[in-house]
Amino acid sequence: MPRLPRLAIVGEPSTGKSTLFNRLVKERKAIVGETRGITRDRLYGQGEWLGRTFTVIDTGGITVDHAPFTEQIRAQAEIAVEEADVILFLVDGRKGITADTELVASILRKVKRRVILGVNKIDDQTMIGAGYEFYSLGFGDPILLAADKAIGIGDLLDAILARFPSELTEPGEHDDGAIPFCVIGRPNVGKSSLVNMILGSDRVVVSPVAGTTRDAVDTHFVRDGVEYRAVDTAGLNKRGKIYEAIDKYAALRAMDAIEKSKVVLALVDASQPLTAQDAHIVGIAAEQDKPLVVVASKWDLHSHGINDQEEFKRELYATMPFVGHAPVVFTSSVEHRGLNRLFEALNAVYQQSGIRVPTALLNSVVADAQVANETPLYHGGRLKINYATQVGVYPPTFILFVNNPDFLHFSYLRYLERTFRTQFNMQSAPIKIICRTKQTGGFKL
Repeated sequence: MPRLPRLAIVGEPSTGKSTLFNRLVKERKAIVGETRGITRDRLYGQGEWLGRTFTVIDTGGITVDHAPFTEQIRAQAEIAVEEADVILFLVDGRKGITADTELVASILRKVKRRVILGVNKIDDQTMIGAGYEFYSLGFGDPILLAADKAIGIGDLLDAILARFPSELTEPGEHDDGAIPFCVIGRPNVGKSSLVNMILGSDRVVVSPVAGTTRDAVDTHFVRDGVEYRAVDTAGLNKRGKIYEAIDKYAALRAMDAIEKSKVVLALVDASQPLTAQDAHIVGIAAEQDKPLVVVASKWDLHSHGINDQEEFKRELYATMPFVGHAPVVFTSSVEHRGLNRLFEALNAVYQQSGIRVPTALLNSVVADAQVANETPLYHGGRLKINYATQVGVYPPTFILFVNNPDFLHFSYLRYLERTFRTQFNMQSAPIKIICRTKQTGGFKL
C-alpha cells in the first residue's frame, strides 16, 4: 500500500511557515502560543495539487536564542526532517539572511538533496532582487512567494511535486489479505501491553517507563480463523538526534502506521483524566477519516460504579466529538479482560467501512432524505442534490453532485451522515461526503 509523500516546512521564527501551512492544507489551524519561539500544537495536515495528495508537516521556528522551548522546537524540526521526503526551507525575503537563517541552513545541509528554498514575503516587483541574496546558502534557485497573498504558490507546488518520489511504500509492507490495524496513543497508555494480550505472548517489550517502545513492530496472526496484521506504534521513535522528552511528537511516528491500516485502535488511559494529548493523537486518525475503535485501557485501575462505563463514554464523546461514531471498548491487560469485545468491535468497524452501496439505492436514499428534511437556506441559496455516487471505502466515500456546494450547511451534512449510517448499516464507520458542482455537458470532478 503506497503512503502519502511528506513535505516538511522548516525555518527560523516569523518567516510565514504557519501562513503557508494553512494555505497548503486549505484550512485555518489554531496556534498554541503565538509568541516568537513557541511551537504550534498542530503539526500536520493534507495538501493537494494537480490531483496528488500529500502530507504537510509544520514546525516551530529554529533560533540561536536561548528562548523557552528552543531545544524542543529544534528537536521537532529534526523529527520532521527525518520523516519528510521533501523539506521546504522557508526564509523571510524582507529580513534577509540572519544568524538564525545560517543555523537552519547548517542543519539542512546534511539533507541538501531533499531541500527546496522558498523566499517568502516577496509581494511586489520591487522586492524580486531580495531573493538573490539567498543563493549564498547553497540550496540552488530560490522560489519567490508571498504566502499571505497566494503569490507564487503554484510554482512552489510544482517544484515540490517534481521532487516527490514517484512511488512510496513502507519497508516490510504486505498484501496478504489480512486485516491491517494499528494501535495508537500517547506514551505509556498501554499500547504494548494490549498488543501482548492480543498476541498471547510477550513479543514486544513492556515497561512502565514512558517511551520504551522505539520502533513499530508489524505482527501477523490468526484469531478465530481471521487473519490480522497488528502494528504497535512507538511512543517516540528515536532517529538521529531526537530529544527524548518530546512525547507529543509521537504523532509523527504514528502517522506511518495509520496510513497503512484499515482500522485504528486508539488507546486512552481510563485510570487518568483525558488529556489534550489524547485528543491530539486520536484526532490524527479521525482527520484522515480512518475507521476507529476507542480502547479505554487499564480499566482495572478505574473505579467500578454501576454507570461508570456510560459516564466515561459521555466524557469521551464530549472531549472528542469527532469520534462520536466510534465504539468504545474497555480493557484490562493485567486482568486479561475485554479482548473478545475488542475484536467484535474491530471486525464490525472493518466490515461496515468496507460496504459498497449500489448507486440506485444510494440515490433513492438521498432523494428520500431531501423529501423528509428539506435543505436549509444557507449562503443565499438552498442546496439541491442532483446525483450521488460512492467512490471509495475505508472510509466509505460519497460524492454528491449539487447545484452549489456553498449552500451545504454543516448541520445538513451531519444529517446525511446519520442517514447513511442508519440506511446502509454503517453505524460505526466514518462517512466522508464530498460535494461537487454539476457542469453543463457533464460533471466536473
